Amino acid sequence: MGILDPIKPNILAARLIPNVHPDFAAKLNLRPDQRSLALITCDIDDALYVSLDEATKKAEVQVVYARSFYAGSAHASGPLSGEIIGILAGPDPAEARAGLDACVAHAQEEAWFYSANAENTLAFFPHTISRSGSYLSKEAGVAEGTPLAYLIAPPLEATYAIDAALKAAEVTMQLWWAPPSETNFSGALLSGSQSACRAACMAFRDAVLDVARAPHKYA
Repeated sequence: MGILDPIKPNILAARLIPNVHPDFAAKLNLRPDQRSLALITCDIDDALYVSLDEATKKAEVQVVYARSFYAGSAHASGPLSGEIIGILAGPDPAEARAGLDACVAHAQEEAWFYSANAENTLAFFPHTISRSGSYLSKEAGVAEGTPLAYLIAPPLEATYAIDAALKAAEVTMQLWWAPPSETNFSGALLSGSQSACRAACMAFRDAVLDVARAPHKYA
């Protein structure tokens, strides 16, 4: 694998619950009209967060639970656990399935990490979201449909590259995931126009690559 080669997520398991039990629905704080669930696990958490948000734009579903697992997929609790579990809720099985299908498709076709070195040991995520769905809009504190730059890298690389992204484009930091996250990465959500978010992602990419090329060159 070479520099900037894609690192694609793997969907590890998925299931539908057509009619969730009322006790479980209460624990998930579901509305009365949210009767069906879609469950999914993946080996790359940020790819799935973005894909869950995409599902909210393609089907009548909401993200009602999404959490990363500590230490990442290399230390998963089982072969189908990966790095994250996500739960979508919809009014019926058809909508839950449509949301799940959209989530899987986006993860496989769009939401990729990239390698910052030839050894494929340094991965990062410079992802432009042209129009936010209900999930990431709430996380970022912006209106639905807002363009976002979703930026993730290891702690030092992310910190350095987020600053570069903010300086390179007319964007605003909406959310900072301070290091360490559950998976020992760091990142941010930046808002702005689509072109500004793309420019921020490119600046983030270039800064991460700069650190990867010469990690001790700070002068």
